[in-house]
Amino acid sequence: MFRKEFYSVCKKFVLNRRIHTSVVSCDNVENFEHPLKRTVRVLAQDFQRIVRKANKFTSDGIFPTHADIVIIGGAAIGSSIAYFLKHKTGLTGLRVVVIEKDNTYSQCSTVLSLGGLRQQFSLAENIQMSLFGAEFLRTLKHRFGPDADVHFTPNGYLMLATEHGAQQLLDNAKLQKHLGAINTVLNKDDLKQRFPWLNVDDVEVGCFGLEKEGWFDPWALLTILKRGAINLGAEYIQGEAVGFSFKTQQDIYMDGALTGSYEGLDAVQIKLPDGETKSIKFAYCVIAAGAESGKIAKLAKVGCGPEMLTVPLPVERRKRYVYCFDCQGEPPGLNTPLTVDYTGAYFRREGLGGSFLAGLSPPPEEEPDVLNLDVDHQYFDDKLWPLLAHRVPAFNSIKVRSAWGGYYDFNAFDENGIIGPHPYYYNLYFATGFSGHGIQQSPAVGRAIAEHIVDGRFQTLDLTRLGFDRLLLDKPMYEVCIV
Repeated sequence: MFRKEFYSVCKKFVLNRRIHTSVVSCDNVENFEHPLKRTVRVLAQDFQRIVRKANKFTSDGIFPTHADIVIIGGAAIGSSIAYFLKHKTGLTGLRVVVIEKDNTYSQCSTVLSLGGLRQQFSLAENIQMSLFGAEFLRTLKHRFGPDADVHFTPNGYLMLATEHGAQQLLDNAKLQKHLGAINTVLNKDDLKQRFPWLNVDDVEVGCFGLEKEGWFDPWALLTILKRGAINLGAEYIQGEAVGFSFKTQQDIYMDGALTGSYEGLDAVQIKLPDGETKSIKFAYCVIAAGAESGKIAKLAKVGCGPEMLTVPLPVERRKRYVYCFDCQGEPPGLNTPLTVDYTGAYFRREGLGGSFLAGLSPPPEEEPDVLNLDVDHQYFDDKLWPLLAHRVPAFNSIKVRSAWGGYYDFNAFDENGIIGPHPYYYNLYFATGFSGHGIQQSPAVGRAIAEHIVDGRFQTLDLTRLGFDRLLLDKPMYEVCIV
């Protein structure tokens, strides 16, 4: 009975369409959709939206006990993955659930970063991901509407090298240009002429990004990505991943495995803000939890299981400081790039006044504790300020206004992102370990993970070399002369 009434409505809809549309343009024949099929499709989508809305977990709703894809971590990387999954498939029936422990993102690496964007890397994959990041920012309004703005400052990056590192910088610049970056190499005289505020006595060469480099507001990008994912149907749950459920699957054979049966991941346990623990079954799970990713992977026996599971995910917290100071003398001009000294010290302008942001990663033997985000102000006076004052004489007279600490999702293996599936768990993916580069690579990583899950392989950028397999094979992917 329902079917007869349903097709009766469809028939009336088709007749009404024929009254108003008797001719189809030849230009649109390929894109023409039969009115009956369109009606069925639209009604099905409306029904799916109603079901999804009814099942969406709120304080008064129903917890999503099942999901097609669970993403652990809802900052820039996780939200980008959610957005691209929904955008790529266009399937309202594909249920994507994002688990985020802290909806305020108060200790999130994304919002505590400088928001830098550059192509000045030595690895092709990092250059290509950053190039897509630049294109993604350029087309934000086209994707997300006229209000989408991350306040991009296109002042470029300036990387400096001594005589010892000059050839590597030149080789890096050559590769960057080959892949589409736009930069210029400046010798000592060129640097002094272009940046008269710079002391170049001990500098041999510099590379200056002319286009697609600068910095932006990380919080704005996170907000845009998250809102875009939600608008396409992704669901966000506040909670903490505290465990996984496993399922023995006799129909799966793992090549190279010594044990007779395969134990796969089946569900994730989530501890909610009220202390209650619930479970979500999934088809796929993506760990994109930043500095907490190594700990979460261990819950899935990565690093503490047999055979391939003996190799851990080497992602851990590393604390970094960012200092904001005012230049008391004549500061560098408004077009000052984000300058990276060969010592690792970096600085950039903050606003149109004489304020600057600066930082310096400590050597391994001086790593600060990660129990809190307290700032060591003495570190600025003893370590960072002397380097800044040497490179920019005007910085001999400055006043520190504020500072903050943040966590890197530090990959202790080679300091580059781990992107893609785990070699044992067919339904477990990683997108973590970016060691300070995550915010600018988030659009490319989101697209890459979506491609690999939906299409079974990377489509646009081949990021295979950045997969977990390199840990098993002991083939690190190091950046050279890059901070």
